Parts: sequence; C-alpha cells; structure tokens
Amino acid sequence: MSHRGYGGGHVIQCVAYAKSASEVVLHGNARDWWHNAAGVYERGNAPEEGSVLNFRGIRRMPLGHVAVVRNVVNSRTIIIDQSHWAQAGISRNVPVIDVSPNNDWSAVRVALNNRSGTYGSIYPTYGFIYARSPGERRNSNPRNDVMTAWAKKTQMQGGETQLAQAPENAHPITSGAQDNSITFDGQQ
Repeated sequence: MSHRGYGGGHVIQCVAYAKSASEVVLHGNARDWWHNAAGVYERGNAPEEGSVLNFRGIRRMPLGHVAVVRNVVNSRTIIIDQSHWAQAGISRNVPVIDVSPNNDWSAVRVALNNRSGTYGSIYPTYGFIYARSPGERRNSNPRNDVMTAWAKKTQMQGGETQLAQAPENAHPITSGAQDNSITFDGQQ
C-alpha cells in the first residue's frame, strides 16, 4: 500500500500502519501476527515503547487488530497509535488500559475519546510483539531502543552515526517495570 493514503481519501488498514510505524514487519491479517511472529520476533505480555499490541480476532473484529505502543504510562496504562479502529484514518495518542485480572494485558479497553476518560468494550489480546529477535534482551532505557533503531537505519543507508546516550531522567521508569538491562562483557 502506498503512503499517499495516509492523509487523503484512502483508508490505511491497521496492519499497513503498524508496519510503517514500528520496526515489526510481518505478513498476514492482524489476527495472524502473533503466530507469524513466533521465531522471528520476541513476544510477551509487558508493554514497551515501539512494540505492537496484537488484538485477537473476535466476532465484531474477525481479522484482529494491531496498534503501536508509543508510551508506557504505568503498569496498567499505555498510549498507542493505530489506524482503522473507530474511524477511517490514523488515531494518535490513544489511551489503553489493561483490565486483565493478572495484569498480563490479555484483556484491554481502548479509550473512546482521547480526552473524555471513557473506554469502550473489553477486547482480548495476545500480547506484545517486540522489534527484536527471540531471546535478544531489551535495552533498559527505552530512549536507547529508539536511537538504536535509528542508528541501524542510518547505517543501512550508508550514513555515519554518532550517538549520545539520553540522560536517565529523559524518560521516567514506569512503576512495576522489571529490570531488563543488557549485559556487556559481564557488566551492566
């Protein structure tokens, strides 16, 4: 699908949007992404910036849905960007809350209006698909993940990359976050 559909009269489906707005690139309908990601991308039940939230197919939404996590607010709230949910087009900065009994993000509610504080029905999810290989550990600073992805793109385009690490207070650590620090040569 061409990018010209983003602002014009064409509707960009959630799958095409998630591919263009994240580092996760899979084929098939949204309901198939979880299974298609097996062995290709790490999957889990904890939200991370840049990951893809994968909704299960249900009667009202038989093809499933995918959305890109933009911000982790706390252990029960994230902000997503998505396309083709309640409207034709891209919705940005949409709050989503985890309503699962075990705080595993297997059931969520999506905000009906970004400012109203009202949420829609409960939707089942598979979880999150992360833009890294299975078994690859997540960088402890989400800002570094974004910079690493940017550096990879720049290097693939033949550019030279110089990175400065963001200050630790540039992105607050969310409550309940686990330590997923990368270890280099036995050091953290």
